[in-house]
Parts: sequence; structure tokens; C-alpha cells
Amino acid sequence: MEKFEFIPYGRQDITKNDIDAVVKILRSDFLTQGPTVPMFEQKLCDYTGAKYAVAVNSCTSALHIACLALDLGPGDILWTSPITFVASANCALYCGATVDFVDVDIDTALMSVEKLAEKLEYAEKEGKLPKIVIPVHFSGQPCDMEEIYVLSQKYNFKIIEDAAHAIGAKYKGDTVGNCRYSDITVFSFHPVKIITTGEGGAAMTNSPSLADKMELLRGHGITRDLDKMHNTPDGPWYYEQVDLGFNYRMTDIQAALGISQLDRLDQYIIQRCKIAKWYDTQFKDLPIDPLVLKTGNVSSHHLYVVRVQKGVEFKGELYQFLIDNNIGVNVHYIPINQNFFYRKYFRNTEFPLSKEYYDKAITLPLNHKINNLELDFIVKKVIDFIA
Repeated sequence: MEKFEFIPYGRQDITKNDIDAVVKILRSDFLTQGPTVPMFEQKLCDYTGAKYAVAVNSCTSALHIACLALDLGPGDILWTSPITFVASANCALYCGATVDFVDVDIDTALMSVEKLAEKLEYAEKEGKLPKIVIPVHFSGQPCDMEEIYVLSQKYNFKIIEDAAHAIGAKYKGDTVGNCRYSDITVFSFHPVKIITTGEGGAAMTNSPSLADKMELLRGHGITRDLDKMHNTPDGPWYYEQVDLGFNYRMTDIQAALGISQLDRLDQYIIQRCKIAKWYDTQFKDLPIDPLVLKTGNVSSHHLYVVRVQKGVEFKGELYQFLIDNNIGVNVHYIPINQNFFYRKYFRNTEFPLSKEYYDKAITLPLNHKINNLELDFIVKKVIDFIA
């Protein structure tokens, strides 16, 4: 069989149109704080159906300002999934709040609505209800947002959808990011994600006040809007810091790349769905289980994860075998509570379904540039190892 160069689990797809769009900005008057970021934000709104978009320099920044806009602070509690990147939890600590987790559904790796309901009932009795819950659309599949929203109305918590994996996905026919069942939705545009701006992120919302707050926070807390100032301006040059903000701005260079990439988003989703479905058929009779996709939803398939039935030792051997054959497998994710930093707050034995998932999970390559020969090679190597 043909020998391949290293096949990464994810990588960006940069076209001539992307390059031309970036070069145009480099030759323009504005590399940052120009007209291109608002154009990108409008395209995100047009695509998702949300009323407002706030583009920032990373999804982590989007999570941070989303929490601050919802007034998360000391004494408050945020809940999220253990199976996610650490930023989904760290954003609570940035605000001085406490973080806790809700265990996952073992077949989807998504936050379990059943576990969430049980935990909310107990937390109400203890007087420790969360102020914010962050469901994570892991691998690109939407969580059960309508059911989570119903619980939010009963227990009075806010919702931030972590859709870092899920731009282009659909929930019950609607595009993820429309915020129908949440206060804010955040996206990531890191190079391994569906579309990229190099680095970058965005926070979507239908609330004008939340959008205003997040826009203020991304730019040092500074305003030039007379209606938002407390002092009398000294002149037309006057600006005023009215809050403690951050330099979380996206550049026009990044936004131009994002606009160009967004034009191909639907094409990317179709391609990824096709590859994931093909993988499913290849593994149908093998002792590995793909994640279960819920009927009626469309995953953006940022990741293709399988779970090996023989457990953690077998997984480790398979992982190393594939790496040795230049197949860039990965593991998404080590449960956050098992990280060294979080062990001061949690025990490894907590969230057993997340631990069971982690012991079996491997992410196989799925990206825009992968070809049929590479896909055949990956599957053959998996079969060879199992045999």
C-alpha cells in the first residue's frame, strides 16, 4: 500500500480567494478597527439568524466576555461538561466564580439532560444552583437545547452554547448560533475548526444589551458613544473608559479571511458529513463504536470520534500504532476534572461516564483536504491492528 506523509486529524483549507481577500486588506488603509470586522459580523448574523455578533480574537475570549456580560462573578456557579477543552471551564474562574460539571451521555459525549435535571434538583435543595450552564456541542453535534432551555426557565439559569465545534450544524432544522434556546452562542475559528480566521471567535446573541456589553468589553471597556459617557467630553477627540475591558479585538485581516471562508461553509459541512457517514459504514462490523448521531439534527462533524470496546490499554496501543503509521489521531478530551489544575477541586472518580468515555475515545482524521486514498489507508490500518 502507498506510504503517506503525516495525515493530521484536522487542518485548514486556504484557497486563492482566501489569500486574495487577505492581501486586499494588507493593501488597504485598515489592518484593524476598520470596516471588515463589522462585515464579517453581519455575515455571521445572516448565516445563523442571530441578531448580533461580536467578533473577537479567540473563542476563549468570547466565553470570557459572555460570562461577564451575564454578570458572572464571585459567589456564582457555572456548570459545563467535563468532555470539552479547558476554556469552557476556565472562563468561570476568570470571573472569580466557581465551576462544576454535569456528566455526559456515554453514546454522544454531550451533556446529559437527565444528569443535568438530577443535579439541578439536588442543587436547589442545597441552595447551590448555577447562574450559567454551558452545554458543549461536542464534535459538532448540537446538545438537547430545547430540553436544557426548559430547565433554565424552571431553575432560572442563563445559557451559553459552546459551539466551538459546531458552526454550520443544525438543531431541529435551525442553524446553530441563532440563540433561540440560549442567551449567547460562541464559535471558534481556530485553524482546525470548520472555518478559520487564523485565530478568532465570535459571540452571537439576540439581546442588544448583551451585544453592547460584549462589544464594550472586547475593546478595553472604552466608548466614544456620548450616550454612554459619564463625563462631559473635552472635545471631539474624547473617549471614556466606562468598564474594565480587554484587548480582545479581531483584526480586519482575520475578518477578511473569515468572510471568504464562510462562503464555503455549507460545502465543508456536506463534505464532512459524507466522510463521517463513510467511516461509519467501514467500522460497522468492528469492535469500535462511532458516536451516536441524534435523528433530526445535522452535525458539522468537526471531529470523528470512535470508542474502542476493549478499553484503555487497547486504546493506547491502537493510538500508538496509528501514530507510527503517520496517522494523526488525537484524543478529545481528557475530562477537565482530571487535569492537575482541577484536582484541587474534584476527584478523579467524579463524573464516571466522562471517565468511561475518555478511556475508550480516539479521534480519527477528518479534514477538508483529506482524500479517498488517505481515508482507505486509515481504515485499513485500524482493521490491521484489530485483526
